[in-house]
Amino acid sequence: MDSKKVLDFFREITLIPRESGHEEPMTRFLEKFAADRGLLSKTDKTGNVLIVKDASKGKENVPPLVLQAHQDMVCEKVGGFDFDFKTQPIPYEIEDGWMVAKNTTLGADDGIGIAACLALLDSDLPMGKLECLFTISEETGMDGAFALEKGFFDGKTLINLDSEDEGQLFVGCAGGVDTIATFEFSHEPLASGYKTMKLRISGGVGGHSGDDINKERANVLQQLCRFLFTQFQYDWQLLSLSGGNKPNAICREAEAVIAVPDDEFQDMVADFQAFGKILSSEFHNTEPDLNFEARSFRTTAEPIAEEDTVRIISALVACPHGVFAMSTDIPGLVETSSNLAAVKMENDSFKVITSQRSSVTTELHAAAEKVEATLILGGADVEHVSEYPGWKPNMDSSILKESVASYRRLFGTDPEVKAIHAGLECGLFLEKFPDLDMISFGPTLRGVHAPGEKLELASLDKFVALLEDIVVNFK
Repeated sequence: MDSKKVLDFFREITLIPRESGHEEPMTRFLEKFAADRGLLSKTDKTGNVLIVKDASKGKENVPPLVLQAHQDMVCEKVGGFDFDFKTQPIPYEIEDGWMVAKNTTLGADDGIGIAACLALLDSDLPMGKLECLFTISEETGMDGAFALEKGFFDGKTLINLDSEDEGQLFVGCAGGVDTIATFEFSHEPLASGYKTMKLRISGGVGGHSGDDINKERANVLQQLCRFLFTQFQYDWQLLSLSGGNKPNAICREAEAVIAVPDDEFQDMVADFQAFGKILSSEFHNTEPDLNFEARSFRTTAEPIAEEDTVRIISALVACPHGVFAMSTDIPGLVETSSNLAAVKMENDSFKVITSQRSSVTTELHAAAEKVEATLILGGADVEHVSEYPGWKPNMDSSILKESVASYRRLFGTDPEVKAIHAGLECGLFLEKFPDLDMISFGPTLRGVHAPGEKLELASLDKFVALLEDIVVNFK
């Protein structure tokens, strides 16, 4: 097995639609892959797939090893880019040692993990029994891991292939929960002599709400609400507000449609552009491409009542976003955070999506309660959904020791052993299979969950070499 073979499988995967909740084409691909090679496979009622490769001759007494990746991907694209994730292959380029999708997500999270499993299943390497588990809907609530039934696989050791920094071995992760708020509102007539306009902020870097929450990136949705909040001293009406998409992605684009008096239209444009300069200055190191657009916009929508506008915008400005606490046990690890992910307008209500993470369960709940309290003060109905557990590090792990030894043998240096603020399915696996010994690693990915996601090819070489060495020498 070499990295070219893994990359070839990943190129095939970029042709397959696999948005979270719609993984059926990927599931069928995996089933056909197994059937074409005479490998045992099974699919549970949720859509999780297990493909099994029997032990090589002389390796029959090696314990089974489970490799795990998730079938789905986050589907995000640059605003205005004409692309349909359900019908079109992912457009990517090879540039300066990276495989990059410039206008969409690449899906290397976790397509590259799938590809590595397929390359091993397709190889003649001497190894024990291999069980490759492919779960569904990891990105939107870990549905597959939640639904996984006990006994679906036999192995007691699992390698999760869903990490994003080569040279790092992960032995723990945060738990998480989504907090969803619904703001009801009423309408009022459009004021006489008012002109409608659209305010839009785009070009944000965005990113993964776990891995990137501490990187001082602008949440453009909250920043747009910040601007609107400063304008309450003037006369204007809100007609619509939207921004963001997935709970686990930092908002990159947001827009509002407002109405202002005709003779104040240019003043509002000037104020918005001045705000843009302020924001670009505040985030000059992390947000090089922020764009601010204020233009006329024709619509027949009816304005939202003034009192509802005030309470909703105020609540979104106040809603906690970012890092709450850093770990005092593991230097540099974000312990608790929240992401104000998205606002979607639905008839006479706004749906606000937020996501909290923490490696401490009680702090996770406290963070969700803080977000809930803020949104309730704004008059919202709030619910908590899709909670998943964290994964407590086990520094005495056998697979950790084997992996560290393998890395040292291959590359002449020790890997970093870390926990990650992002959520992994390992915590759920541990609930269902309490005797599991687990580790997680992968090649270097950047910009996951946002357009511009990229895979470093040199790191892929090292990732593949490490995985092969561990699998061949596992005992």
